[in-house]
Amino acid sequence: MPHSPEEKKKVRARVRRIRGQCDALDRALEAGADCAPVLQQIAAIRGAVNGLMSEVLESHLREQFGHAAHDDGERAARVAEMTGLIRSYLK
Repeated sequence: MPHSPEEKKKVRARVRRIRGQCDALDRALEAGADCAPVLQQIAAIRGAVNGLMSEVLESHLREQFGHAAHDDGERAARVAEMTGLIRSYLK
């Protein structure tokens, strides 16, 4: 999770843009829009969500690995957490 006020503001702005894209998709579906524009909107939403995920993941990596671990157990726990997050992201 972004911790600085600037990062948090940036991430929340991305979320609002994604929400707007989803609302536009909903309106297009309700109106019976052609498939091509609907698919294009879905692809745009997917790209926006991937960008959001990348930004938050990068922030989390900096937070977790920006300072030294206290011991091998902590280091292993951090690596295990990040491995799980990356695996879920790649699914």
